[in-house]
Amino acid sequence: MRRLIKNNVNWIGYIDWELESFHGDDYSIFNGSSQNAYLIEEEKTVLIDTIWTPHRFDYVENLKSEIDLNKIDFVVANHGECDHSGALMALMPELKPGTPIYCTANAVKSIEGQYGKRGWNFQVVKTGDSVEIGNNKKLIFVEMRMLHWPDSMATYLTGDNILFSNDAFGQHFAVEELFNDKADQCLLYKEAMKYFVNILNPFAAILAKKLDEIAKLNLDIDIIATSHGAIWRDNPMQIVKKYAEWANAYQENQVTVAYDTMWEGTAKIAHKISEEIARQSPDTVVKVFNIAKADKNEMMTELFKSKAIAVGSPTVGNSILSSVMGWIEFAKQLKFKNKKAAAFGCYGWSGESVKILQEKLKDAGFNVIDENIKAAWTMTDEDAAKIPELVKSLLA
Repeated sequence: MRRLIKNNVNWIGYIDWELESFHGDDYSIFNGSSQNAYLIEEEKTVLIDTIWTPHRFDYVENLKSEIDLNKIDFVVANHGECDHSGALMALMPELKPGTPIYCTANAVKSIEGQYGKRGWNFQVVKTGDSVEIGNNKKLIFVEMRMLHWPDSMATYLTGDNILFSNDAFGQHFAVEELFNDKADQCLLYKEAMKYFVNILNPFAAILAKKLDEIAKLNLDIDIIATSHGAIWRDNPMQIVKKYAEWANAYQENQVTVAYDTMWEGTAKIAHKISEEIARQSPDTVVKVFNIAKADKNEMMTELFKSKAIAVGSPTVGNSILSSVMGWIEFAKQLKFKNKKAAAFGCYGWSGESVKILQEKLKDAGFNVIDENIKAAWTMTDEDAAKIPELVKSLLA
């Protein structure tokens, strides 16, 4: 059913309480999510985005129950990814022939690449282009390249001052009441940060420039209507300010210790390091994770908040554990900035893990300190005596 956003703008999306993962299994979801689409009914009737492919038929039937589909004048496709465009295949045959789809040039490539060339009437737009929808209102388009795909854009509705922001400012978070002021605030910001870290942080430099560009457009924004999660109607600029803060090599007074272990030797070092951090700096928050057991997206969110990390692995096969190797590669993809790192681990025979960890962490963009813990078989008193100096360097 439709849900009122403001005046003649309604939400007509899908709240997915049962969703457990996204982007395949690459993004974990613990509090549900939503695919938000919007219906504008002025002199022209406009559909802003659709929803994910699995729910396409329910979406079209729901839309039919709310409006005569022949009244839809055009569709805006802010992003071609299938969680936004997934109902187009079911919807477009139901609309008037030649119904325009407003989108970027890259979105045409994305949509046709996924669904084939079907003769749809694409109207390509770029930043600053607009279309009148009547009653002295218009839609203004703003390209959002690499936030988080090359085809992304946002759409601004004048008069009602609504920014349909697509993936920017969203969360994978189910909020039945739709709006940010109705959501659990702790969960809202936890999920907003997790979303930023795991999806948008690789493009933080681009995002910072785009926020400046949007500011220069002098748009009054009363509502930020996201494509996922809560819609920001109460002080919507609060999330814009947070994005500006997060995009600027963000860190808190926190250190994360992450490791995997074979026979608990490396685990013992990890816990000894965490205890020493707490001893030397009682005000510093310390997080400890077993990489093989903890959720990787939750870990990366904590890593994002940290000013430093310590990463451990035993030596296996003249290298490090595959769980740790993959974890560091994921951290590299997220392009963290201005964070220190230390390496530690146990070995039985050849002992390459610490050197490999240092190389991999440096390659992932971390400022790796020289101090390390490399323990033969298990941590000795001599090994433990090196930990205070490692922690001191990590905290400096």
